[in-house]
Amino acid sequence: MAEKKYYDLPELVRQYLYYLITIKNRSKRTADAYAIDLRNFFRFYKIHKSLVNDDAEFSSILINDIEIDLIKTVTLLDVYEYLHFAMEQNNNAAKARARKVSSLRGFFKYLTVNLRILKENPVEHLEMPSLKKTMPKYLSVSESKELLHNKSESNSPTKFRDYCILTLFLNCGMRLSELVGVNLEDIKIEPGSLKLLGKGNKERIVFLNNACKTSIDNYIKNERNIIKVIKDKKALFLSSRTGKRIGARQVQKIVQAALRDAGLDGKGYSPHKLRHTAATLLYQYGHVDILVLKELLGHVNVGTTEIYTHVANDMIKDAVFKNPLADEKILSNKSNKNK
Repeated sequence: MAEKKYYDLPELVRQYLYYLITIKNRSKRTADAYAIDLRNFFRFYKIHKSLVNDDAEFSSILINDIEIDLIKTVTLLDVYEYLHFAMEQNNNAAKARARKVSSLRGFFKYLTVNLRILKENPVEHLEMPSLKKTMPKYLSVSESKELLHNKSESNSPTKFRDYCILTLFLNCGMRLSELVGVNLEDIKIEPGSLKLLGKGNKERIVFLNNACKTSIDNYIKNERNIIKVIKDKKALFLSSRTGKRIGARQVQKIVQAALRDAGLDGKGYSPHKLRHTAATLLYQYGHVDILVLKELLGHVNVGTTEIYTHVANDMIKDAVFKNPLADEKILSNKSNKNK
């Protein structure tokens, strides 16, 4: 329960986290991440304001006694110093610091706009750290086929389940949390659709191609239906040992084992990279419009989806070489011998 994780936080922080979950409908996972960030900020702030001994262990600093009077003293400079502390002492990269900025922005906006107990928001003009845009890592078509083929030929007692998991990742581009949350009632084999619960508890529908429909049907008939004791009757993917819904960590292990068996380990691939693979292949070979891809992946902003346009360079290059004049001989630059 939330109380067990949030009991050590200041009362206003606890209120904010419950507000995120119950009113803003944010996921428990998001609230837990914000709790970590705000906990660390206020521990730092007590050190920064000399409210604890210099030799105090950071993780043991109590902050549930912090009240609004102290919170009102926070300035933008204090936050900059905290982000510097996070970078230097905790080796937080830009992405991790960006989440901390989001946590602090949300909390102080809540105090200023919702509760109106702050006249001015000290972090109103706090900018996000610049994030380096990197190309998404993804499997090639041949690697994807090898991954699936190798799993289909395995002697694993959970072969059908694991193959189905790989197939859905590679075809539907779902998140890890979305896959483990799939229930039987979410699946419509005919005409072929699947309801997913994404970030922020937002529902979306993805469509199932023949490969997905067949793999789901085979898993249910050959493995799921013969589990002796099923404890989570709604869940699609179950642990064959416990009969409970499969967890995210177990799926990660399944994917890593499948990659290793297919000779694809050591390349940085993961469940999230399989999602990247699905998105890239859809964009490259399915000629999916970027806005359509945004909806399929459940992105809030199209800017997030635009990382997949990296394949456009290959498509442009291919188009140039298909030009009917591409093989015409170039005029020689040698001097005309008749002159």
